[in-house]
Amino acid sequence: MNLIPPHLATLLRDAIQRAQAAGDLPEFDLPESVPVQRSGKPELGDFASPVAMQLAKAARRKPLDIAQAIARHAAAPDYIDRVEAAPPGFINIRLSDAWVLNQIEAIIAAGEDVFALDIGRGKTAQVECVSANPTGPLTVGHTRNGIIGSTMANLLRALGYDVQLEYYFNNAGRQMRVLGQSLQARYLQALGRDVPLPEDGYQGEYLVSVARQLVTDHGDALQDEPWERFKDEAEKAMFVWIERSLGRINIRFDTFFNENSLYENGSVWRVLDQLEERGYIYRAIVREGASEEERAKMPPDAKEAVWFRSTALGDEEDRVLVKSSGEPTYALPDIAYHVDKLERGFDYLINVLGTDHIIEAQTVARGLQAIGYDPTPVHVVLYQFVTLVEGGEQRKMSTRRGEFVTQDELVDDVGADVVRYFILARSPNSHLEFDLDLARQHANENPVYYIQNAHVRCAGIFRQAAERGVTDDGADLSLLGERERAFVRKMLETPEVLLQAYDELAPHKLAFYALELARLFHPMYDEVRVMHGDVPEDVARARLRMYRAAQIVFRRLLTLMGMSAPEVM
Repeated sequence: MNLIPPHLATLLRDAIQRAQAAGDLPEFDLPESVPVQRSGKPELGDFASPVAMQLAKAARRKPLDIAQAIARHAAAPDYIDRVEAAPPGFINIRLSDAWVLNQIEAIIAAGEDVFALDIGRGKTAQVECVSANPTGPLTVGHTRNGIIGSTMANLLRALGYDVQLEYYFNNAGRQMRVLGQSLQARYLQALGRDVPLPEDGYQGEYLVSVARQLVTDHGDALQDEPWERFKDEAEKAMFVWIERSLGRINIRFDTFFNENSLYENGSVWRVLDQLEERGYIYRAIVREGASEEERAKMPPDAKEAVWFRSTALGDEEDRVLVKSSGEPTYALPDIAYHVDKLERGFDYLINVLGTDHIIEAQTVARGLQAIGYDPTPVHVVLYQFVTLVEGGEQRKMSTRRGEFVTQDELVDDVGADVVRYFILARSPNSHLEFDLDLARQHANENPVYYIQNAHVRCAGIFRQAAERGVTDDGADLSLLGERERAFVRKMLETPEVLLQAYDELAPHKLAFYALELARLFHPMYDEVRVMHGDVPEDVARARLRMYRAAQIVFRRLLTLMGMSAPEVM
């Protein structure tokens, strides 16, 4: 099913040119694009354009006069009922009722792939999300990352892209050493040794259970092993938990990229060499341009770090790539990782990152630019963190202290579909307060219940129809009333919502729209009956056909959001 606004924009642009050729409008340069949007007043039309008001200065005419001239010269195709001018200068466009009703059949014919678009046809995309360090079970913060990313991947597939969902397996660096040392201490404690956890060690009970399993499997045979062995054991155990947890909320990755591979194949240091060759690297105790106050804070025995001269590319200050200890910061291997992504030939890349990673994301983009890569295919979705709220109080979470609610605990509490929707239903840029009291409700106040119940009600109608031998074959859709037609018009907004969510990297638009559609559906369902004695058979058949299309659209929306479409509740 095609997007309507681009066709309407072409229609209006052609009308402007015809009006100019006829002398009804003066000559002026046409705008690069003609804006067309959903009308805020459906009674006036399905779409509206403010282009006449934008042209008033160039045409030296009143906006309403311009709009009337454009409307007169608009050659409306069969799917348009009328094009009208309205004060103060809007152009309102009404879709043909016959065309709208025919879309019921188009929806049914398309089935599971309804509203698929071809924007990404022949192109490849990659979405990288979660990428949590394997230092513990997933928290709800990681969950938000994964739900945003997997929903964007679903959207990209609906737009025709060949999509790869990737997990960047961050298994290098200081945090992994601390994890290995923490498990080593827990293992020795499980053997009865009085060994303290390392400073800043991971204190959660999850490592205690891993240590006990190591004792069960190996006895005391590992007591003289170095921390690296325990790092590997912890990593293996954590990742099994992570993969299982993500599967519970319908997230399954196509590829897992191992950060260690960037060190093993020399990519990390190759990037550093390339930056140095291009004059973007220097070694110093403090950054160039540092204030006297910054310099005074450095201890006498401070050693040089390796700095990226990112200010040459518009940054407000230079960034450290290798610490004075010789250990790379996150930015250096991340630049190498993104070089690998671009070399794999993806046309479109999405990274889902917490807002605390914004500087790192900017540094990576500048690093790519510095060594000759175009960073524009890389798109970053930044999200705020999540707090759980119960009884009006917030729960605080810390992975290192072991004080957190895991994703699994949250799913056990409220269910996977609720977790997905509640996280998706807020803009990534907004802080999310996850209301546990609301999430546990099985009533219309809970938006998950409300949306899924629309699909359930459709399924229920078809069970009743089958029991009574009623079919929708040969339905006369012209018998549908105004309420049903208004609902069908709302369903036809779906492709525009998909495109908007894609353009704006805003998967929450799906959640908002699904709820809007449900709010239109339920009052209609209460009044527009099918299996009722007073409903004529031909009207019942038409309504049943409309409900068949509605069920397909609700299932499509729920699937795009990574949720189930139940047939009973």
